[in-house]
Amino acid sequence: MAHTDSAMSARQSWIGTIQIITAAVCWGTLGIFSTYLNQIGFSGWQITILRVVTAAFLILVMLPKLWPYLIKLGLKQWLGLAIQSLIGVLGMSVCYFFAVIYVGAGPAVALLYTAPVFSLLFSAVLLNESITRQSALLALMAVFGVGLTMLGDAAQVNWGIVLGLLSGVCYSLYGVLGKRAMHYAHPAPLVFFTSIVISAGVLLLLPETYKTYGQLLTLPLHTWGYALGLSLIGTVVPFALYMKALEKLPATRASIFTIFEPLTAIALATLLLHQSLSWIQYVGVILILLAALFNAVLNGNTTRVPRWLKRRQKI
Repeated sequence: MAHTDSAMSARQSWIGTIQIITAAVCWGTLGIFSTYLNQIGFSGWQITILRVVTAAFLILVMLPKLWPYLIKLGLKQWLGLAIQSLIGVLGMSVCYFFAVIYVGAGPAVALLYTAPVFSLLFSAVLLNESITRQSALLALMAVFGVGLTMLGDAAQVNWGIVLGLLSGVCYSLYGVLGKRAMHYAHPAPLVFFTSIVISAGVLLLLPETYKTYGQLLTLPLHTWGYALGLSLIGTVVPFALYMKALEKLPATRASIFTIFEPLTAIALATLLLHQSLSWIQYVGVILILLAALFNAVLNGNTTRVPRWLKRRQKI
């Protein structure tokens, strides 16, 4: 009996690992889809619209299941979710996609991975959590890595670095603000649903949103495929896989495998977009990723799903 349970546990662990790696690979395609859309004529702001609004319509299928939880939310909880959504989803997407345009998919995703470093700082300021010596050293490693990635010779690269760092700031605030607002009391799918839908609701108030979809409708069918890939493959599917994997793996172990996200982005950028960096910039990227990886191992932080989501309720 014990042997059977052990075999079942090992099998579940392998399935969870495959789900995590698949989710990370899916997230790694965001830079590729956004680059293709930019080459067709969409701006970083329009790409954000296509990602968030399309994803919101896709996840409306979750509404009947989540409705009993939604109607129990108070005004203060809605306000907390709205702030988290506008900063952590909308703000991160805008900064990230503009960073992809300026510096390429590989460096942009590496800069997004500075989020755990910013989480340390914001947790200390907003949550009064202490910063350990190990965490401080990892932060310095990431900062040094960022410095090396800035050694490109094009002026626009500097703007890309700034926007990439801002994407990390926004994403780190997604977790910190969520923890402060006690969103761990809510099921993770509910937090994901409201984060996407609230940002989409704001975007639907803007004329640029309808102009963007009007532009999309005039373009060939493969362009629609890029927009759908951005939202489905790069957003909805990886989140679903990640949450399923967390039912089979500890969050700390799961977060380690998300390193496949930047590796995928860099590999695809090299193979499909022929984007390359200098060797010193690659060293900087490696340092940032190592800092994120060691942070996950030592501190138990996850890159995509913050610690407070581990105490989720099952739906």
